[in-house]
Amino acid sequence: MQSIFWLMLATLLMFLSMGWFALSLSAHQKQVNQSAMGHSQGRKPSNFKWVGLSALLLSGICCLQADHPSMAILVWLMLIACSAFSVAMILSFRPWWLKPLMSVFCMFENPANSDSDKG
Repeated sequence: MQSIFWLMLATLLMFLSMGWFALSLSAHQKQVNQSAMGHSQGRKPSNFKWVGLSALLLSGICCLQADHPSMAILVWLMLIACSAFSVAMILSFRPWWLKPLMSVFCMFENPANSDSDKG
């Protein structure tokens, strides 16, 4: 029962990771923003890359908690492939579904820093 929890958490973290990696590209940020709001407002791509990398590594740790290392690596690699495919299909057909991943950074963004970036 505990391994199911770890695998579900690994799947969620991997999907979030691939979503943040996709949003680290300005073209995908524009695609998500334009479909959701009608105009584009970009965020710093490096933020998405670091958070995506953190979620990717945490997903690997969750896989290691669920199974022995040889099986965990296999599951982790399959999660990478499935999550990347899923995010690609979402970007193709329903890009506004990734809007909540961008809004995570709005909660932690310092208003003073965002004003200085515009100027």
